[in-house]
Amino acid sequence: MIKHREKKEKSPLRQMEMERRITICAFLAIPLILLMIFTYIPMLKMVQYSTWRWDGFRDPKFIGIDNYKKLLSDPRYFTAFKTSGYYFVGSIAQIAVALYFAVIFSYKMRAKNFFKGVLFFPSLLNGVAIGFVFLYLFKGDGSLNALLIALGIPQEKLPLWLGNPKLVNWSLTFSSVWRYMGNNMIMFVGAIESIPGELFEASDIDGASKWQQFKHIIMPNIRTIISLNMILAVKGAISVYEAPLIITGGIGGSMTFVLQTLNTAFTDKKIGLASAMGVVLLLIVLLITVIQKRFIEGKEE
Repeated sequence: MIKHREKKEKSPLRQMEMERRITICAFLAIPLILLMIFTYIPMLKMVQYSTWRWDGFRDPKFIGIDNYKKLLSDPRYFTAFKTSGYYFVGSIAQIAVALYFAVIFSYKMRAKNFFKGVLFFPSLLNGVAIGFVFLYLFKGDGSLNALLIALGIPQEKLPLWLGNPKLVNWSLTFSSVWRYMGNNMIMFVGAIESIPGELFEASDIDGASKWQQFKHIIMPNIRTIISLNMILAVKGAISVYEAPLIITGGIGGSMTFVLQTLNTAFTDKKIGLASAMGVVLLLIVLLITVIQKRFIEGKEE
């Protein structure tokens, strides 16, 4: 009788546990299916295509790792990575400026929500629209040159923002910084606002300056968000393509690796080689992410 009664008492608990597991699996099923369909299966197909010689129309021919050999032996395909250096420098500046504004907005000030919205607004715009905005801003008779002429600078002394190989990538980098800085700022603002207010109150009582609060309270508590933004910055610097595609078309030394991959696939009709370039880019991003994560975790320890 006692054993029978214990079984009856345990059965509702077991049923609740089973229902909980079924609910969890049901909620996870759809995201996992979508992830498989739109991420992992296309990634595996890309790896498969990278072993083919294929133009997208005729029957593919299996060539093994020949595409990778060609990619690694021809320096032309990796020169585009030099362009990523400009965007990486811009990403560091972007994170620094975003952190600066986030710290300012963490203190009491008038109309700070309005200024947050103004700085965050560019990240809501479509990349194509932003590309055309900066195309008309930087071209010879564009808004920037018109403003500089109005300030008294002779037209013959104005630089070619998109025609000078030394300036074109900095001009494109500025458009990316302008677009994504607000997104980084909002992430930093959320992280700073999650810090307990008692820490700031105690530091004020102890006579800590704003710099000391930033150094000893804000920075240690938002280190995870900074590391996340750094990972996203490196990924973005390597995989940028919208700005050079729309503003310059990749000419004048503004070609990026992703834009070169797209040209290889859809202009040169070398789907297999372009897939190999995509696999290499994926491996590089994963490697840099792992190195960054290990480095940041080591700093935290």
